Amino acid sequence: RVSFMNNQKPQKPTLSGQRFKTRKRDEKERFDPTQFQDCIIQGLSETGSDLEAVAKFLDASGAKLDYRRYAETLFDILVAGGMLAPGGTLADDMTRTNVCVFAAQEDLETMQAFAQVFNKLIRRYKYLEKGFEDEVKKLLLFLKGFSESERNKLAMLTGILLANGTLNASILNSLYNENLVKEGVSAAFAVKLFKSWINEKDINAVAVSLRKVNMDNRLMELFPANKQSVEHFSKYFTEAGLKELSEYVRNQQSIGARKELQKELQEQMSRGDPFKDIILYMKEEMKKNNISEQTVVTIIWSSVMSTVEWNKKEELVAEQAIKHLKQYSPLLAAFTTQGQSELTLLLKIQEYCYDNIHFMKAFQKIVVLFYKAEVLSEEPILKWYKDAHLAKGKSVFLEQMKKFVEWLKNAEEGNQHLRSQVG
Repeated sequence: RVSFMNNQKPQKPTLSGQRFKTRKRDEKERFDPTQFQDCIIQGLSETGSDLEAVAKFLDASGAKLDYRRYAETLFDILVAGGMLAPGGTLADDMTRTNVCVFAAQEDLETMQAFAQVFNKLIRRYKYLEKGFEDEVKKLLLFLKGFSESERNKLAMLTGILLANGTLNASILNSLYNENLVKEGVSAAFAVKLFKSWINEKDINAVAVSLRKVNMDNRLMELFPANKQSVEHFSKYFTEAGLKELSEYVRNQQSIGARKELQKELQEQMSRGDPFKDIILYMKEEMKKNNISEQTVVTIIWSSVMSTVEWNKKEELVAEQAIKHLKQYSPLLAAFTTQGQSELTLLLKIQEYCYDNIHFMKAFQKIVVLFYKAEVLSEEPILKWYKDAHLAKGKSVFLEQMKKFVEWLKNAEEGNQHLRSQVG
């Protein structure tokens, strides 16, 4: 029995070993990159520059050729015309094709047609999605190895594919490569890319895509550290015809600065810092970050209103609000030096009283308090009443303000009238 088992043992591995070898040999023939490249290039030369025929050929070839294993080779050929060596050069001894992005015409229409080829291919063979993303990341790192015209075509194509969702905005990480940034390649490429992306969609769609991958605050990294300022970014992209991108980045910076400002203000208020110190700090920040007075008055209002636990009883909340706001009126007054800022504050008060149901009846009392404390003046109140108010709770608030507005219109009749009418 022992000898029987001994006889059996060596047979198993030989048997499976032979089968394994045969399978390996089959695979070798089938998975030779040069052979794969030749098949694709021959097929493309037969289709010629008819991109619909190209898409059909690629669709059919996926059944016969192993796209899964040779995704990189496939995409290299479709973009550059042949397999790329490290750094982005085409190997001299390789066969190549002119049916590719780099050999095509440098215009948006042609790149849109090529984008369709990639879309159809990836929709048909979903597993190519990841490979294509990796390919584009690699191509972006190779940018210095391509000619300016090749870079422009790749940028346009990438912008279109980002717009239609074939690519994810995370691929832009490759553009932050130090060498590309230092030599200005990243910024120049980004111009063409964003132009075609915005052309396909709009700046809002671009913003959403960037936000999803936390890229919305990183665009300044397209420039070297010593040039990472809003001014430099804005000038560069505005001159390149991308004013909306410049404004978007300026706005992003401003949002960041506003959040910081609000946080700091709330800390100063909770510490009970003197108003003169808070005002000085706020004015310096306004200047430094180019923040408008209207924005600051909004920040102060929401900070002031968020520091209190408000009474749930409507009849008590107005009293509580007046007491609280009286205390902070010097702070608000410092930032209502323009009519527009006063109007902004009025709209914020209206919005707040509408959104917080207990404050519905307190609106007029708050406005009168601010008028007496010289936070608000006649003209903006009258403008608000006439045509600048919001639709929110309009009828309730206009009715509340009616007597006071009448008094303002006849303001020369004096303070005594205010006391008897408004109490």
